[in-house]
Amino acid sequence: MPKPQLKRSAGILLFRRAVSGIEVLLAHPGGPFWKNKDEGAWSIPKGEYGDDEDPLAAAKREFAEETGLTPLGEFIPLGEVRQARGKIVSVWAVEGDFDTRNLRSNTFTIPWPPKSGKLQEFPEMDRAEWFSLEIARRKILKGQAEVLERLTQYLRDVA
Repeated sequence: MPKPQLKRSAGILLFRRAVSGIEVLLAHPGGPFWKNKDEGAWSIPKGEYGDDEDPLAAAKREFAEETGLTPLGEFIPLGEVRQARGKIVSVWAVEGDFDTRNLRSNTFTIPWPPKSGKLQEFPEMDRAEWFSLEIARRKILKGQAEVLERLTQYLRDVA
C-alpha cells in the first residue's frame, strides 16, 4: 500500500518596518474550534496546493483568498517548516502594508453544532493583526515560529 502523501501548504509572511521595529501580519483562523484560542493559534496566511502547482503561485493565491490583498514586491524565500501534524509549509516573506480592517477572507462550511445537521459558514480567517516579532513568537503556531527567526536573520544579513 502506498504511503499517504504529506499535505503541503504555501504562505506569505507580510512584514513592515515600524518605528518600534519589524512587525508581521498574522491571521487568526475562523470557525468554532479556534474561537477562544489566542496564543499559539495565529498563522501566516497560507493554504494547500497540489503537485501540479507552483508553491509561490499558491502562496500568493492563498494570501489573496484569506486576506483580500494581492501581495506585491520582492518575495523572499524563507524555506519550509513542518507543523505539528506533519504538514509542510513553504513560506515567502514580502514587505508591505495592510489595513487589517479591510480583511476579506473566503469561507468554509461545516456542520455546526456537531451532529445538529445544520450547516454553518465561517471565514477561514476571522481577523488579522500586526504584531512585533516578540509578540508574534507567542501568537504564531509553534510549527511556524521558525519563519520568524529566518525573517529576522535575513533582515540582519541584508542590513
